[in-house]
Amino acid sequence: MKEKSIRQSQITYEMLHTKEHTGMSRRDALKIMGLTGGAAMMLGAPVSAEAGPSSDKKVKVLVVGGGSGGIMALARLRSALPNAEITIIAPNEKHLYQPEQVFVAAGIATVDDMIKENKNFIDEDVHWIKDEVATFQPTENQVTTRAGKVVVYDYMVVATGMVYHYDWIKGLTEEDIGKNGIASVYLNNAEAGTADGGPLTWKWFEAMKKTAASGKKPTVIYTAPATPIKCGGAPQKILYLSADHLKKDGLSANYIYATSKSKLFSLPEIETSLTNVQNRYDTITNHFGHNLIAIDVKKKVASFEHTYEVKGEYDEDLGEYDVTEHKEKVDLSYDFIHIVPPMGPPKAIAESKLGWQKGTGKGWLEVDQETLQHRRYPNIFGIGDICGIPLGKTGGSARHHGPVTVGNLVAAVEGKPLTEKFDGYTVCPLKVEYGEIILAEFNYEGLAPSFPLAVEKPRYLWWVFDLYMLKPMYWHLMLRGWM
Repeated sequence: MKEKSIRQSQITYEMLHTKEHTGMSRRDALKIMGLTGGAAMMLGAPVSAEAGPSSDKKVKVLVVGGGSGGIMALARLRSALPNAEITIIAPNEKHLYQPEQVFVAAGIATVDDMIKENKNFIDEDVHWIKDEVATFQPTENQVTTRAGKVVVYDYMVVATGMVYHYDWIKGLTEEDIGKNGIASVYLNNAEAGTADGGPLTWKWFEAMKKTAASGKKPTVIYTAPATPIKCGGAPQKILYLSADHLKKDGLSANYIYATSKSKLFSLPEIETSLTNVQNRYDTITNHFGHNLIAIDVKKKVASFEHTYEVKGEYDEDLGEYDVTEHKEKVDLSYDFIHIVPPMGPPKAIAESKLGWQKGTGKGWLEVDQETLQHRRYPNIFGIGDICGIPLGKTGGSARHHGPVTVGNLVAAVEGKPLTEKFDGYTVCPLKVEYGEIILAEFNYEGLAPSFPLAVEKPRYLWWVFDLYMLKPMYWHLMLRGWM
């Protein structure tokens, strides 16, 4: 039965890709998806660009950013505002399907099909400025590009994504990735159209195996920073897949998961399941409250800021113990280390009036967590990773942002109430071994499974879906605004 399911998924995958250069209609795409037993219904109900509100008003709409969020918004805007003058500012002529990096890192995919031309998704009636916004002037309803071009708008969708900051780790540069036992699956450059993180991490997997096979049990560190990150489960995905890669050959290592968080996952059901997963690999040590701040790449020593709480005396009046926060520096030696870089909003957003001006979300786009409308500039909306909201820094979240962002923008154009609401939907396909995934779906309220299955249980079904079906759905449906 398992072999039949794999073959059916492969057939679907191959059929989708035979039409890659000739184009595909929405009907054909959905028909092919039907072969997988309802794959198009996974990860939340699909929402069509054609089903949302529309307006025939002639307005100028600007989209800033050409990644997942920007392209998804663009497709929906063209359908919802047929008479609008739409401009997109995006420097990247290449488009990366970034979730594939983990499969590349695991040695079961290549980068060839995770990079496509952005022109395939930006229609000729859209004015495409191949540049980047240098400054935002929201009170004047305009932006200025790096080249000095001023672009005015009536409405704007901000979809800039986030920026990786390897430079925030003292002693580390991007050039160090792939050398001296250092890997990072996140290493890519969308503007240049390169995705080196996956291939370099696969070589790192193999180097770990070679060292373990030589008789030495290597020490391997996996880090997770103290900032929001794209796909919060990625650090653990690399941990479990690399551990399983060695386990299949009867090998092991001393695995250290060093995370700034206080637990493996915020939801107790997923936390319990991941604890059980770790028991499959007998040498995983968790270092909670550890944030990587420096690294000596030659001596192979990683320095962490360890934050922890100390319980003091009991306060009779408050009915609780006094708790004080302490910090200490911890140095850990390693043979191999996988680094997830700190991440933040682009400088142009962080230094503008558009970002949160204070608080833990300072610098991220200040939008309402439900309507995705800017809290101080009502003609501006956000989509994707840049949004300064509690949840939603995944591609699956951006797909759910799409109908909310565009639907509410159209309502604003029409002078109507904003009725579309984002519920915080986030999905994290936690790869816990080759062939098994925990599909963690949740929202602002807690667990939010799309199917009546226990989301905390590792399943082969989700592995097949993620490996064979999700990428074609992304290229042919999501980026077209068809789901």
